[in-house]
Amino acid sequence: MMGLLVLLNSHGGSEEVARLADDLDLEIDEILPSLEYAEVLQLLKVSDGRATFTDLGKRLIQGTIRDRKAILRDQLRRTTLFKTILRALDNAPDHCLSDEELNQIVSFTTAPADEAVQNIVNWGRYAELFRYDSDERRLVAVRRPSSARSSSARPPSSGGATGAFGPSGEKAPGTSTASADPDPRAAALSVPS
Repeated sequence: MMGLLVLLNSHGGSEEVARLADDLDLEIDEILPSLEYAEVLQLLKVSDGRATFTDLGKRLIQGTIRDRKAILRDQLRRTTLFKTILRALDNAPDHCLSDEELNQIVSFTTAPADEAVQNIVNWGRYAELFRYDSDERRLVAVRRPSSARSSSARPPSSGGATGAFGPSGEKAPGTSTASADPDPRAAALSVPS
């Protein structure tokens, strides 16, 4: 998704979806999940076959790595799935969720579990909503002082799985060899009105 947003920015913030797919040397149906997820996160609008940045999308693409993470963190927190996961982490006695517990949460969505779990971990880690302990195979809540929520606060370090890096050097979500961007068509990922 981030690569698609960077490409859209190079087209002045608005472009035909078919042209974006062509520039990426992909079929339109191959970029639809990324477009739909960016729409779910309110970063762009697609109308009459044309993708256009929202004001939030412009802020994201023009922001620093820290700004991007803060915007994505705020937008992910609005989705039903991430709200559910964060609530479960807050309510867990040790503020951790095992892979099995995470799979149980995901099983209530329409997303394919294996791919969804990897994407949830990637997006949540990137946005610093939680960490993933690969040795213990569990999500771990990130505890932030109230002042750490601003984009000027220093982000906590995160550990876990490795992956590809985005154009600015940040870890790009959904870049493990086993998955693509999170599936926005899953009802659980929708942003409530």
